[in-house]
Amino acid sequence: MSVKLHSAQIVGLKGSIIDVELDLSRGLRSFTIVGLPDKAVDEAKHRISYAIANIGFHPPHKKNQKVIASLAPADIKKEGPAFDLAIALAYLFASKQVTFNPEKRLFLGELALDGTLRPVKGILPLARKAKEEGFQEIFVPRGNGEEAALLDGIHVYEASTLSDIAEHLAGSVVITPLPRTAFSSGIAKTDIDMSDIRGQDSAKRALVIAASGSHNLGMVGPPGTGKTLLARALPGILPPLSFEEALEVTAIHSVAGVLDEPVLTRRPFRSPHHTSSYVSLVGGGAFPKPGEITLAHRGVLFADEFLEFDRRIIEGLRQPLEDGFITVARARGVLRFPARFMFIAAMNPCPCGNFRSKTKMCLCSPSSLFRYQRKISGPIADRIDLWCDVGQVEHEVLDQKPADMPTSKELRAQVMQAREAQKKRFANSSILTNSEMNVKDIDTYCILDQDTKVALLQAAQTLDLSARAYHRVLKISRTVADLAGSEHITRNHINEALQYRPRQNTL
Repeated sequence: MSVKLHSAQIVGLKGSIIDVELDLSRGLRSFTIVGLPDKAVDEAKHRISYAIANIGFHPPHKKNQKVIASLAPADIKKEGPAFDLAIALAYLFASKQVTFNPEKRLFLGELALDGTLRPVKGILPLARKAKEEGFQEIFVPRGNGEEAALLDGIHVYEASTLSDIAEHLAGSVVITPLPRTAFSSGIAKTDIDMSDIRGQDSAKRALVIAASGSHNLGMVGPPGTGKTLLARALPGILPPLSFEEALEVTAIHSVAGVLDEPVLTRRPFRSPHHTSSYVSLVGGGAFPKPGEITLAHRGVLFADEFLEFDRRIIEGLRQPLEDGFITVARARGVLRFPARFMFIAAMNPCPCGNFRSKTKMCLCSPSSLFRYQRKISGPIADRIDLWCDVGQVEHEVLDQKPADMPTSKELRAQVMQAREAQKKRFANSSILTNSEMNVKDIDTYCILDQDTKVALLQAAQTLDLSARAYHRVLKISRTVADLAGSEHITRNHINEALQYRPRQNTL
């Protein structure tokens, strides 16, 4: 007897429906899984056989019968244990131990030898694909249900064991569908408040501008001046995730297997070490998986000691910083991972850290200084919207805390006001922040009067700005105007944006 059930797996970051076809016939005892299975899928026959036996049914390995399970389409490489539940139920159905209607039902889950179900990765994008394909019910292990129930329009059933689902399908036990998971966005919790950081007013202002328009920021300064501290305080001034953004980042983290809650309610903050590998940062592998730049999507990627990263990694940021996605090409296919993040880079001006210091002598030779500075290429520096110097703070300032020093909460209110202006401006487009504008959008939303335009052109010629840098100045000016509550970009907004362009020998 041949039967067909449905399961799914992740391909890149999207779900793909997999048909589980199983056939029983008399003959020499065997259990075969076909359809390009990997080792985890091929070993499912052992998990399934003993799980079925241990919950009281007749397993495949105790009958003189041939069992073949085909996972279709056959040209997609099948990975992971998520097919266990569907294959086990297909066998119970084909052997007439359980009778049910498999139409419009999707089954996901890994089986333990005692018949319990273990959670699997990537449930949210799989549930979304099931909904798109018209499935009405999805069965998942306990621990995956809340994530799947974020979506409306599909019934999610959560169970602890294979027997629970088998009895539900047979009608002897009723499992109640989960209610839709409530979503409540939150603000990232940080141990550092902006008011705790003494001095560095210019850097704080740069952080506010960066957070308001989701711009990239580079901070250069000697060791111990507060670059890392400023970056760690940044999540506290970022606006909360919208529901659509939360679904995006939750799906990514679920596929990567790093989701520790049903839904991410706070913007990601990723801070990889400078010894991280190229694949761990940009993504890839034999079966491409998302890297740190994708895990930072809609959040922050912080590169501390940026120039200590491998040169290949630094240059690998070119496409995601410009396009908001990363394309990973492998022999098995080409995948595109989203990477729309705020990039924050912190670096010393030289290997010893004292270049251009007013109080300490730089010990670096001209050749070592040259090698160090050329680690960051012109194209990368051009893609970082704002640059600021984070200099030494006077000791007297460290011992003072002015009463009017703005807190993270107050700065976050400014950021959210600017974001609200952008939300209204881009209401009829897919753009969320000023940093995402293309050239056509800049022509539409960054209109300058004649005097302001002349001032910008003169400054662009003096600073020898590239076309990319010119447009980034306009984007930053638009964000500065939003922070000021102005509908129009004025000369003052242009001037402030130009202050954060890199100068000669910034490094």
